[in-house]
Amino acid sequence: MSESIPRRKLANAVRFLAVDAVEKAKSGHPGAPLGLADIAEVLWRHHLKHNPGNPQWADRDRFVLSNGHASMLLYALLHLTGYALSLDDLRNFRQLGSKTPGHPESGLTPGVETTTGPLGQGLANAVGMALSEKLLAQQFNRPGYPVVDHRTWVFVGDGCLMEGISHEASSLAGVWGLDKLVCFYDDNGISIDGHVEGWFRDDTAARFRAYGWNVIGPIDGHAASAVEDAVVAAKVGNGKPTMIICRTTIGWGSPAKAGSHDVHGAPLGEAESAATRLALDWPYGPFEVPENIRQAWDGRAAGAVAEGSWSDLFARYRADFPELAGDFERRMQGGLPANWADIRRQLLAQAGERKGSVATRKSSQNCLDLLVERVPELLGGSADLTGSNLTAGKTSRPWHSTPADQVPNYLSYGVREFGMAAIMNGVAQHRGLLPYGGTFAVFSDYSRNAIRMSALMKKRVVHVLTHDSIGLGEDGPTHQPIEQASSLRLIPGLDVWRPCDELETAVAWTLALERQDGPSALLLSRQNLPQYSAASGTTDDIRRGGYILSEVDGPLQALIIATGSEVALAMQAQAALKAQGVAVRVVSMPCTRRFDQQPATWKKHVLPSDVCRVAVEAGHPDLWRKYVGLDGEVLGLESFGESAPAPALYEHFGLTVGNLVQTVLRTIASSGVNDGDV
Repeated sequence: MSESIPRRKLANAVRFLAVDAVEKAKSGHPGAPLGLADIAEVLWRHHLKHNPGNPQWADRDRFVLSNGHASMLLYALLHLTGYALSLDDLRNFRQLGSKTPGHPESGLTPGVETTTGPLGQGLANAVGMALSEKLLAQQFNRPGYPVVDHRTWVFVGDGCLMEGISHEASSLAGVWGLDKLVCFYDDNGISIDGHVEGWFRDDTAARFRAYGWNVIGPIDGHAASAVEDAVVAAKVGNGKPTMIICRTTIGWGSPAKAGSHDVHGAPLGEAESAATRLALDWPYGPFEVPENIRQAWDGRAAGAVAEGSWSDLFARYRADFPELAGDFERRMQGGLPANWADIRRQLLAQAGERKGSVATRKSSQNCLDLLVERVPELLGGSADLTGSNLTAGKTSRPWHSTPADQVPNYLSYGVREFGMAAIMNGVAQHRGLLPYGGTFAVFSDYSRNAIRMSALMKKRVVHVLTHDSIGLGEDGPTHQPIEQASSLRLIPGLDVWRPCDELETAVAWTLALERQDGPSALLLSRQNLPQYSAASGTTDDIRRGGYILSEVDGPLQALIIATGSEVALAMQAQAALKAQGVAVRVVSMPCTRRFDQQPATWKKHVLPSDVCRVAVEAGHPDLWRKYVGLDGEVLGLESFGESAPAPALYEHFGLTVGNLVQTVLRTIASSGVNDGDV
């Protein structure tokens, strides 16, 4: 029986699968798996609620390896407990096309809940998962029916706690009282550069108590009984998340390398691997695990029983609360409400009827007034800029002011852009809620790596980035984005929308919510903008990312490509050029990625190759070179902004109708296209 096998020996199965995989790959991090194996054995064999036969079971516990360089720890655990991860997969660790990449990747390896590696973000993702569990439990659970009742467990290392995002996310976890979040801190005192006391002397226990966490330890992370007692205590719950500080030895068991940075990020080597086997009494060859140890680790039967019990509970829940059950299943599968087509139609019709000049940040709020009311899974928020981002709709219910008998759907994240974005990634990974959050566009630099991670994981997250240009005016260059739009467009898989008016904004929102394969960023203006697209384009055209907004009669001599606030400049320049007998097309391109995905016939229809081109955007010009070609011109900004009212800034930087007209005329003349007509 499994209980007759010493727990240390069970943990050693994890250790040596990790050692062997790293050794075979000649690359990887054996130290953390060697040090964390005893903790992992206690958690995964005795407390983690999961079903290896169904990694997507809705009420499973979530496990996050924030110190993702220890990936072989997780792969060994997944293999031993019965997930669809074979020994051959372990042997292919870090190889091209394998299911065992250098750092864990969700969607690739069965049982991996989130992609980790950039330190600290896994912890923030775990906060988002625990937040989701709490909100969904409030919304769906009924007396006698705890259909949402699971925990989030996370392993973190010194590096995770050094990263500033750990402060942002952990502070919020304390504020939100996420008592089903449990962190194990691998306190081994080693990072890549060596012993951490030279650069990391935080009182971690005091720090987390100050956040409002329970703190257990320090405990001996190699003593199964101490770990067991700590986990039992953590599960009691008193309205606070829990941090278990585990003193461990990195590379535990390695005679020559334990306790040193030499074992952090390099294989043990053949001789030291053999010495470690001898020291830990593991007389088995590489990737060899005795059958009795395999059986002791196998979690498939227990997992099937656990999910079966929950399925029986949910069947009774469905009988008593059919609408709630149906909504829960829909949301966990990522689907939008059944009447989404009607919601979208109403939203687009409302936007198309808008008159007068409106800032697109306000247009976004007009959309949210409808969406928040009609799409219950929306979970909004802002990094202390709600009144500027306009991210709260009429029916938004802020966490800090929502009555106890209602469920919040809006979060004030405080000044924590990076934490907000990474927490939203965790919410999206958990499923059941659809997160969006706002900040100023220039501060997307703070959250950029988390935005990149949502794109890498192909998760539906919406980033509302307002004050998108020098049009924000007097706050000056520290707050005026110049390179941010182009920089964000470089992130693979991220839809970056810079709409020119309310209808384009509404289309952007609908596509952001409909996406199942990645995030979206909405770059929105502070200043008021006129309405053009409802009269000139169709929603189907806008959905393509780039379209003909305004055409003129006569042989086409040039076209102007514009986005956002500069579409108004393009339209005014078109009128001025028409008065001079110059026929110019205006192309609105609110989303370059969407446009690039269109068939060649559409792209040639919008941007014919025999017509010279000028692009205008109040941002860095380089990205637009691929659309205007070597003979075209781009009117943009290659310097930082200034502090002044927006009209003065546009004049100062040459973003004027007159300058645009002259740029178009100069481009036509230099190209020789129809130059006799100018």
